[in-house]
Amino acid sequence: MSERYHYASVSEALELLKEKGYDYDYNINEQEIERNPDHFEIHHVYRYEGNTNPDDESWVYGIQSKEGKKGVFVNGASSDSSVEVIKFLHKLAIKGQ
Repeated sequence: MSERYHYASVSEALELLKEKGYDYDYNINEQEIERNPDHFEIHHVYRYEGNTNPDDESWVYGIQSKEGKKGVFVNGASSDSSVEVIKFLHKLAIKGQ
């Protein structure tokens, strides 16, 4: 990844990524990535941590398919975060690396 972004909040990151065309919701459609992680790349990664509570930590991923479909995936770092989700995100290539 050649560019790094710093946003004040997760909602700001999502709004600005949406302006860049990342409007598909991979949280709802995560099975698309789970089935074929080689067809997706992570183009943007944003980590947000709340000021007072480490459980407020979140990750926002800007993901693009080889067909050009751009979307976002948001993962919280709290104890209820899915281990399976983290596993398939690690399988994705990060653009520029």
